[in-house]
Amino acid sequence: MYWDGGWAWMAFMPLVWIVLIGLVVWAVVRLTQGPAGRGTYRDDGGAYRETPEETLDRRFASGEIDADAYADARERLAASYRPRLR
Repeated sequence: MYWDGGWAWMAFMPLVWIVLIGLVVWAVVRLTQGPAGRGTYRDDGGAYRETPEETLDRRFASGEIDADAYADARERLAASYRPRLR
């Protein structure tokens, strides 16, 4: 069977277009969504919200709280996540 280069390319062209369109859609969705990979979670309304740690980090970075308050709050957050024995 004779395979002409143009015929082989045309046979796979729909697959190439599907992959390209899929990549573009994935990139647009990924860029327009919130930072989903850093521990953020969704509330009931479907919007992305910061975790308590992210809120604390943001407040410290903006200068709202000082280093002592930051360290104290971090310790309290870490303690609240430890399993409690009843």
